[in-house]
Amino acid sequence: MNKSNDDSHNPMKICFLSGGTGTPKLIRGFRSHLDDENISVIVNTAEDMWIYGSHLSPDIDTVMYLFAGILNTDLWWGIRGDTTITNDYLRDLGENIYLTLGDRDRAVNIARGRMLREGESLTQSTELLCEKLGVKAEVLPMTDSEVTTYIRTEEGLIHFQEFWVRHKGRVKIDEVVRDYSKAKATTEALDAIRNADAVILGPSNPVTSISPILECAGIKEALQDKFVIAVSPFIGDTPISGPAKELMEAWGMAPDSAATFSLYSEFTDIFVQDIRDEIPVERSVRFDTLMLNKEISRELAGSLIEIIRERK
Repeated sequence: MNKSNDDSHNPMKICFLSGGTGTPKLIRGFRSHLDDENISVIVNTAEDMWIYGSHLSPDIDTVMYLFAGILNTDLWWGIRGDTTITNDYLRDLGENIYLTLGDRDRAVNIARGRMLREGESLTQSTELLCEKLGVKAEVLPMTDSEVTTYIRTEEGLIHFQEFWVRHKGRVKIDEVVRDYSKAKATTEALDAIRNADAVILGPSNPVTSISPILECAGIKEALQDKFVIAVSPFIGDTPISGPAKELMEAWGMAPDSAATFSLYSEFTDIFVQDIRDEIPVERSVRFDTLMLNKEISRELAGSLIEIIRERK
């Protein structure tokens, strides 16, 4: 089915750089304008972890479930209507369970873990899972190398998932630690950028969602040759969601749109701020980026598509 704002003879192709919450809301809006086959998403994997005997890829799964039509959009993670029988019984058995996984969600993690143990790459396992779930968009891990975001606290180094889920982001951040020295972008991710009419850095956390992708060797160089739109995750000094404020401050940066733009400025053509954001940023345009519902997401996507069309 061709969408109303698409040209069936020369369909627009969009590539997103995405974390697990803000950007999927924007992608939802783009799906009202573009066929899924014309959307590629390079996804942060620095929050992945082996846990409970399976492999968790939270941001990949959120994007994958969105395109599969099964995402719980009340929470923006997990599968809609999922049960927690296994999770609850593990807790009854005395297991130290701090991360609640639904039964179907856990099944995906178990299947992914099995594939990885048998030698499949994360890219290959994601492709196979997308095929099983009927996903037509291209969902791509940023790298097949292991990259992990850790938070240094007074008690020592902890995984980002432990910081955000177990501690609910309430412990003081001394430092954000990530070893990306061996992280190389996959060929598939670089090809997705090269083949796109535009690349959109969504309103995900700059420190733990977008920067891990940018740190993968080859990504920034590929972006230099493309038309790039970056969407701010801040309104003033308040993040739209998540712990972006504390994480930016731990990076020694102001938690606002100006600092976010400084992270992306070397390759960004258009910077998108919310209409309520009072902080001035060069190269910026303003729309409603809060995306409280599907209609606002659709309108924002339509506005960005018009900007891209003018540049094609």
